[in-house]
Amino acid sequence: MTMSDGNVCYFEIQADDPLALAAFYGEVFGWRFHKQPGLPIDYWRIETNGIAGGLLRRPAPNPPVGCGTNAFVCSMQVDNFDSAAEAITRLGGSEALPKFAVPGRCWQGYFLDPAGNTFGVFQPDESAR
Repeated sequence: MTMSDGNVCYFEIQADDPLALAAFYGEVFGWRFHKQPGLPIDYWRIETNGIAGGLLRRPAPNPPVGCGTNAFVCSMQVDNFDSAAEAITRLGGSEALPKFAVPGRCWQGYFLDPAGNTFGVFQPDESAR
């Protein structure tokens, strides 16, 4: 194995309406989306201030609400948790697990985007209790 083996370096988001979800994440986190030509599916590359990702049309039905997550969940770092949470809910997302302290590390919470995908948000704060 090399030093890069096992590092998270790319993520993908699935959606029934990819353009609506691109608008949501663009507004909340400032991500930029670029349609990728030449693929057998509609696919958008995602540029963030960190790792790169992709957005695609959901290939299978979304699991029912309350069944838990059947995927990896990514958490985005923000400067202000409360401002991010307000933007998420204002733009059609919903709270899945309210803000809580990870003592000595950060404030963390989980949300559902408008397509029902789970994601986390955290604000580093060594004084979190």
